[in-house]
Amino acid sequence: MNDKKYIIAGLAIFVVLMTFPFWFNMGKAAPPPEVILTPKALAAKECVRPTALMRVEHQQLLDVWRDTVTRDGRRIYVNEQGKQFNMSLSNTCLDCHSNKAEFCDRCHNYASVSPYCWDCHIDNPKENK
Repeated sequence: MNDKKYIIAGLAIFVVLMTFPFWFNMGKAAPPPEVILTPKALAAKECVRPTALMRVEHQQLLDVWRDTVTRDGRRIYVNEQGKQFNMSLSNTCLDCHSNKAEFCDRCHNYASVSPYCWDCHIDNPKENK
């Protein structure tokens, strides 16, 4: 029991070292990137789903689209307002959001996310036709 002071000091040093990144960076978070929309996206005034949902849940929507198209063979998505869209990242999403570097990459880099969409989909299908 004579080592009690060394154990407490060691635990205190451990706690300080493990929590250092959290308190060192407290309040230093970078502001989220500004989303730059293309003129076509601004003119459309609506997306496949409401903007707030698309900011948070676009990956889930794209996953559902991928599974629906590849497994069920259905290609038409009907949103809450009854409007129909072709389930296509390359032709539906990139039709309005054609500047991948300004639209997709800014937020994905900010969130440190590396989506694998571009493994199969080309960046701008309209330029390659």
